[in-house]
Amino acid sequence: MWLNEKEGFAHIDTLAKSKTPFLFIISFDKQKIFAQPLNQLDKDIFYKLEDWRNYPAKKLDRPFQFHKTPVDFSTYKKSLDRILEEIRAGNTYLLNLTFKTQIQTDLGLKEIFSYAKAKFKLYFKGRFVCFSPERFIEIENDTIATYPMKGTIDANLPEAEDSILHNEKEMAEHVMIVDLMRNDLGIVASDIRVEKFRYVEQIQAGEKTLLQVSSKITGKLSKNWHENLGEILSFLLPAGSISGTPKRSTLHIINRVETYDRGFYTGVFGIFDGTSLRSSVMIRFIEKEGEKFYYKSGGGITLDSDAKSEYQELIDKIYLPL
Repeated sequence: MWLNEKEGFAHIDTLAKSKTPFLFIISFDKQKIFAQPLNQLDKDIFYKLEDWRNYPAKKLDRPFQFHKTPVDFSTYKKSLDRILEEIRAGNTYLLNLTFKTQIQTDLGLKEIFSYAKAKFKLYFKGRFVCFSPERFIEIENDTIATYPMKGTIDANLPEAEDSILHNEKEMAEHVMIVDLMRNDLGIVASDIRVEKFRYVEQIQAGEKTLLQVSSKITGKLSKNWHENLGEILSFLLPAGSISGTPKRSTLHIINRVETYDRGFYTGVFGIFDGTSLRSSVMIRFIEKEGEKFYYKSGGGITLDSDAKSEYQELIDKIYLPL
C-alpha cells in the first residue's frame, strides 16, 4: 500500500503525466507515500479539499464526549529548553515543536471526519483523520501558490487581531516562514511574489474561536509542470510551516528532540484533478494506536518564545470542530 520516497514520487509523476485524477498522501519524513487514481480509490478513504469531496455532508445532532490528557508542563519545558539551546548555538532559528496527546471520546474516527467543520479533511482506513485549516500548495493555470500559516491567538482576548499582528515574536516567526517558503518555491518556479502578507482567518476550535495568520506566495511554473509533479512535491516537502528554518538542520533537531514519530501528521495530502492541484498540510490530526486515540499538535519556537504561552497553544490546538 505504501510506497517509499523514490517509488512514491515516481508514481505521482506517472499518474500526473497521463493527467489521471488521483489522491496522494505523503508522510512528514516522505518515507511513506500513497497515490491512487480517484476512479479506483479504496472505499474506506474520504476527502475534502474545499468544494472537492467524495462524501455527503452531515451534521452532528447529539452531545459528544471529548477529554484530553496533554503532556505535563515540566516535560514540555525540557524539550523547549533544548530547542532554545540549539537556537542560541545557531543551529535553528525557528522550530515547530510537537507532541502527541491521548484523547478520550465516544466518537469514532469516521464520525469525527463526517461532522468536522474544516476546509480540508481526510479519513484514511480507520487509521487516522485530519481536519486541517492549512493549505499547502495550489496549482492552477501554471501558477503555484502556497499559504504558510504561522501565528495563533484566542479570538476572545481583548483586541486579539491587533495583538497578534503587532506581536514582535509572532511577526518574526511569520517572516522567517514566508522567507523559507519563498526560497522553496524559487527551486521549482520563477517570478516569486508575496501576494498577501499576514492576513487573519477565523477558525472554530471546539468551544474556542481562534485567529490564525497566513500569507500567500505565488510563482510561475513551466507549461508541462504536471510531468514533474512528484519532483516538485519532493523539493517542497516537508512544509516549512511545520518544520522550521533552516530546514535541513532543523529537521535533524526535531528527530532528536521530539519523543515520538510524527508519521503522517504534518505531512500533506492532495488531489490532482487532471489539470490543477489542491493540497493541505495534515495538522489537527488524530491517529488510532491499538484501541487508543492520540491527537498531535504543536507550535513554532523562537528565541523569544514563552514556555507557558507555547504550552497553552499546544493545548488550544487539541479540539474537535463539530
